[in-house]
Amino acid sequence: MKETIQKLEYIVHEAEKSILKISIEALDHKISVKKWSKKEILGHLIDSALNNLQRFTEVQFEPQPYSIRKYDQNELVKVNHYQKNDIEALLRLWISLNTQIIFILKNYTSDMLNYTIELDRNNVKTLEWLIIDYVEHMQHHLGQIKN
Repeated sequence: MKETIQKLEYIVHEAEKSILKISIEALDHKISVKKWSKKEILGHLIDSALNNLQRFTEVQFEPQPYSIRKYDQNELVKVNHYQKNDIEALLRLWISLNTQIIFILKNYTSDMLNYTIELDRNNVKTLEWLIIDYVEHMQHHLGQIKN
């Protein structure tokens, strides 16, 4: 898990530098009304961080298996108006959320990584799986922003 945490720290640090190099026009550009702009993708990553911060916190005291509450990613991006927000404000929020996630992860014991997570009926994973999935999900979307 130490490697995963270090990877997350590196990703957050590098993403900040690379996103700030992208022009406002490119960040705001939407190829269609149904597709997210790069800024909205960052907004989606904020929503992901918010939801996973709650999960990574609650799993420590809720009964197991910890049941994942689903969220409507498209509606969250829309009602949070990420497209209209300032990129630096969005980045600060995303970095702050991930800084807290990293802090929580660093305080997990090795036994906690085996806590059970119920994604849906008959689909149970470990907390360690959820953490790795979170980092991979982030990498996927940051790749979309950088391209």
